[in-house]
Amino acid sequence: MGRYAQLIMGPAGSGKSTYCAQLAEHCTSVKRRMHFINLDPAAEHFDYAVSLDIRDLISVEDVMEECKLGPNGALVYAMEYFEEHIEDWFGEVFEDFGDDDYLVFDCPGQIELYSHVQAFKRFVNYVKDLGWSVCAIYMLDAQFITDPTKFISGSMTCLSAMVQLELPHVNVLSKMDLVENKHEISQFLDVDARALSTSLNSRMGKKYRRLNEAVAELIDDYSMVSFFPLDYTDEESLQDLLSYIDNSIQYGEDEEIKDQLKDLEDLPENDGII
Repeated sequence: MGRYAQLIMGPAGSGKSTYCAQLAEHCTSVKRRMHFINLDPAAEHFDYAVSLDIRDLISVEDVMEECKLGPNGALVYAMEYFEEHIEDWFGEVFEDFGDDDYLVFDCPGQIELYSHVQAFKRFVNYVKDLGWSVCAIYMLDAQFITDPTKFISGSMTCLSAMVQLELPHVNVLSKMDLVENKHEISQFLDVDARALSTSLNSRMGKKYRRLNEAVAELIDDYSMVSFFPLDYTDEESLQDLLSYIDNSIQYGEDEEIKDQLKDLEDLPENDGII
């Protein structure tokens, strides 16, 4: 029996909560059960049912009021406080989840939390030690990826989170339904290093040429960063993404084994035994 989870990350406004809401609606329609957990202490409201909420432990609003911090500082403080109480608070309420459960963690939109702040890395390690198979989903607004320089910037943030968390990783271009010229995006779904470096060199000074070529080759040769386009106007888009994520954490394999064992139990005694 397996335990599975998605960790939904990305910059503010990249569509993390919208993805969770759409996923919850999709799972309801196909009669598949998932539990959604809020790990954003700055969240205000949800369009989906929340099974566990970090704001029951700490909220950004309370930190700003008591510690006289700004929004960003308060968010980092709140996540570090959460890190300190992973075992005594989160561990206790997390006991309600177990075998055969599938969790979706809706995370904050401050990218340094996934690049160098240790709170999420320790949280991920804690969940993995409990036997959960976790996939990191990094959301990036497709409207942001409209030219090579922005593509490189987005790719580097994705790569930073990938290296920091060391999880199966799926990068998602969200809000594809809002992109007017989808051809601008399609060229970045299957990146050609030579075309990418040529385009970068045409926009930047000569001193950056070797850097541009190295970055382009890193992305192309090692397939370090690739993106899955998510378009909510396409009924199959979300299901295709979910299937891709499920495959990365081997969801469903335990179900197949259980079905096979059940079939064996249903056989008449000594059937097929010489």
